[in-house]
Amino acid sequence: MTLFWVYAALLTGVALAFLVTPLMRGRARAGAPVSRAASNLTVFRDQVAELDTDVAAGSIGREQWEAARGDLQRGLLEDVGAPAASAAAPAKRSKAAAIAIGIALPLASVLLYLSLGSPQALDPRKAGAAQGAAHQLSPEQIESMAARLAQRLESNPDDGEGWIMLARTYGALGRFAEAAGAYAKAEAKFPQNAQLLADYADSMAMAQGQKLQGRPEALVRRALQADGNNLKALALAGTVEFEKRDFAKAVEYWRRMLPLLPPDSDMLDSVRASIKEAEDKQGGAPKSSIAIAREQQGGAAKSSAAGAKAARVSGTVKLAPALAASASAEDTVFVLARPAQGSRTPLAAVRVRVKDLPLTFSFDDSMAMNPSAKLSSFAEVVVVARVSKTGNVVPQGGDLEGVSKPVRPGAAGIMVEIGNVIP
Repeated sequence: MTLFWVYAALLTGVALAFLVTPLMRGRARAGAPVSRAASNLTVFRDQVAELDTDVAAGSIGREQWEAARGDLQRGLLEDVGAPAASAAAPAKRSKAAAIAIGIALPLASVLLYLSLGSPQALDPRKAGAAQGAAHQLSPEQIESMAARLAQRLESNPDDGEGWIMLARTYGALGRFAEAAGAYAKAEAKFPQNAQLLADYADSMAMAQGQKLQGRPEALVRRALQADGNNLKALALAGTVEFEKRDFAKAVEYWRRMLPLLPPDSDMLDSVRASIKEAEDKQGGAPKSSIAIAREQQGGAAKSSAAGAKAARVSGTVKLAPALAASASAEDTVFVLARPAQGSRTPLAAVRVRVKDLPLTFSFDDSMAMNPSAKLSSFAEVVVVARVSKTGNVVPQGGDLEGVSKPVRPGAAGIMVEIGNVIP
C-alpha cells in the first residue's frame, strides 16, 4: 500500500513539472514588453517612411500626411505605454497559477481516486474479497446464461457436455424438471456415466416431490452398476432404502461411503448422522433382505471374533524412495483389499494421506464394504495401495500404485510398496 502512494507521488511530481515550470518562467519573461516596444517602434518607422514616399510621389497631400503621422504616433504611445503598467501582472498571475496547480492537482487526484477508484485494491485481503464478490453471479445472470445455452443447444443437440452444463445450471436455479429433461438428453450421449446418472436421478426426484421411487431409483441402480464407488449414487441408494424403511440396507450403502471420503470432508458428519438415524430406527423395523441372507449363510454370516480374525489380512504399505519426489504429503492414498480374480470391487478399504506412510493396515470381515462380499468369501485377495493426485477413487493416469501378490485370508506381514506409475 505504501509503495503505491510512493509511485503515485512520483508520477504526480512529473506531471507538475510539465505544468508548473512554464508558468514559473513568466517572471523571466517580464522583459518581453521591452522587446515588443522595440518591434512597435520599428513598425512605426516603416509606416512613416511609407507616408513620406507617398507624399513625395504626390499620392497624398501634406495635411493627410500630418494626420496619418499623428495617428501612428498616438498608436505607438498606447502600445508602448500599456505593457509597462501591466508587465508585472502576467508574471504575478503565472506564479499564482503555478502555486494553485501545485496544490490543487495532487489534492484533486487523491480525492478523485478515493471517490471513483478502488482504494480497497491496495489491501490484498480486501481486494480478494472484492474479486470474489465480483465473480458471484446473480440469479438473473444465471437465467440469462441458461437461456443462451439452451438456444445454442437447439442448433447443436448432439453436444452432450452442453446438455450436462445446462442441466446443472437449471438445477442451480431450482428448475428441476427442466434439469431432468436436459440430463435425459445428456444420458443418450453418455449412458454409462455414473455421475451423470446419479445427478439425473437427483433432479428427477426433486421434480417429483423429493421422492426417489420409480425412474430415479432405476437410474441410481444403473449408476452403481457403472461405478460401485460413486458417492452420490451410494448416498441416493441409501436414501431409497431409507424411504422403503429398509434401514439396515440403507446403513449398508452409507457405510460404503465412509472409507471413500477424505478425513476432513464435511460430508463425514452428515453420513454418520444418517447412519445413526437409520440404526436408531432399525430396532422395530423389519430386517432387510441382505440381513436375512446373511443369517442364512451359516459360518460366513457369523460375526464372531474368531471368524473375523481368521479372515484378516494385515501388513505394511510404504512409498518407494524413487517415487518420494513424485508425491505430496497431502496426496490421498487408498489402501484396499479386493478379490485376486474376477471383480475388482474393493472388499474393504481405508483412505489416508502420503504423510501417514509407512502405514500398518489390517482388514477383516467386520470392515466389509458389502456384507455379502467379505474377505472370508474369497480364496485369495490382493492388497492395493494407490496415491491419487486428484483424490478420485477411480485410478487415473499418473497415479502411483503398488499391488501385493495374491494371499489367502488370514495372511499377515504383507508388504505393499507403491513403486509404479499408472500410464
